[in-house]
Amino acid sequence: MSDLTALTAAELGSKIASREVSSREVVDAHYDRIAKVDDKVHAFLHLDTEGARKQADEVDARIAKGEKLGPLAGVPLALKDVIVQKNVPTTAGSKILEGWRPPYDATVVKRLREAGIVILGKTNMDEFAMGSSTEHSAYGPTHNPWDLERIPGGSGGGSSAAVAARMAPLGIGTDTGGSIRQPGAVTGTVGMKPTYGGVSRHGLIAFSSSLDQAGPVTRNILDAALLHEVIGGHDPMDSTSIDAPVPPVVEAARAADVSGMRIGVVREFAGDGYQPDVSARVDEAVALLTKLGAEVVEVSCPHFVHALPAYYLIAPSECSSNLARFDAMRYGLRVGDDGTKSAEEVTSLTRAAGFGAEVKRRIMIGTYALSSGYYDAYYGQAQKVRTLITRDFEAAFEQVDVLVSPTTPTTAFKIGERVDDPMQMYFADLCTIPSNLSGGAAMSVPVGVDSNNLPVGLQVMAPAMADDRPYRVGAALEAALTEQWGGSLLSRAPELEESK
Repeated sequence: MSDLTALTAAELGSKIASREVSSREVVDAHYDRIAKVDDKVHAFLHLDTEGARKQADEVDARIAKGEKLGPLAGVPLALKDVIVQKNVPTTAGSKILEGWRPPYDATVVKRLREAGIVILGKTNMDEFAMGSSTEHSAYGPTHNPWDLERIPGGSGGGSSAAVAARMAPLGIGTDTGGSIRQPGAVTGTVGMKPTYGGVSRHGLIAFSSSLDQAGPVTRNILDAALLHEVIGGHDPMDSTSIDAPVPPVVEAARAADVSGMRIGVVREFAGDGYQPDVSARVDEAVALLTKLGAEVVEVSCPHFVHALPAYYLIAPSECSSNLARFDAMRYGLRVGDDGTKSAEEVTSLTRAAGFGAEVKRRIMIGTYALSSGYYDAYYGQAQKVRTLITRDFEAAFEQVDVLVSPTTPTTAFKIGERVDDPMQMYFADLCTIPSNLSGGAAMSVPVGVDSNNLPVGLQVMAPAMADDRPYRVGAALEAALTEQWGGSLLSRAPELEESK
């Protein structure tokens, strides 16, 4: 095992800054790790080795000149393939964008570059971020490093698997209905969905514009906070961006103190359908928070039970609008253009060949929900439910500082087990969707394993622009559990056999 791939991002940043090790050495160590294990995991779709090494050399040169850079300068990162990076293949996990090289950088990518963070490559994902298992990628599934026969969550399973398998200390995911947090839970990593509008969506290929949000994927809470601070903040290129300072997330992560906090356990996220091991680990974590000085109460959010059906009307409706841009005319795949077919026929043939089954399913649901005569009955009603869910959060946060629940009802299921059962697949996002509908911040924190040694996550939900609160809770839990276990949860993962 390479020592460099076992270090946290903060530790690597410190060593690079002090010139104890170079960014180039750190990047090469992670590329060596990728070469040895990614044939089994399939976390990456594209590696930008030349670009990453150039970035690393630039950071090393700046440090050699005495420049003081940020705490993550020179540290490598895995980027979800739904965020555009100039001249680097960006597919959103779809054949319809195969080979496309964007002409510009997303704001998130610009901020990573400005901080000196080195982007190793683009990670696998469910096509256009539609899925809970990374099985809906047009380029094959990603495998969970804890058990290669199981899913790594979705849609951002590639970033979470890369971080869990020590192929990158940092990752960026996007979360529309749980796509950062649910993979975090099932791979034993930290996944944070910032407040909607807290991180720019400029350059994020849209699935559902009122729900999508980019955020950090890491192996510990402090690394997530440091990365959050880099990518967060107002962006005039994004009309939904919040014009306010990034909440004090790093300070909260370093404080790791829940004394005096009021924590609400969501009554509706328990009972039938929840794996007993998951419920047990979450209950133990809640009991530990009480020992650490928090006051824990049960809170009812009665409309949360309607979040799943509301989401699966709102998100497909927005996706049917957003994906209309993939028309074979401007970029990406183009099928049937033999000079005999009309533009409409070429568009139809291209979409038939380029979109996968899950994307087609959601486009059809959304188009139907928005159609004349059905708009009020479906999309309109779903938006009313969204308002009720937001009011549930408002009422709850008058009583407590944060809400907690399981991140997802079960641990990682086997690849292929739910792929033909959309309802079972959608159930994986049962607990995560309400925070997307309300726009609040939410984090998944690793809190143990089930009887099969598969990770369990606790979700911590906070009001909009109170992103520091999940970091306070997460860091306090992480510190106590690390002491209890004698190491991090990921240190208990089975070691992947390396290719020779």
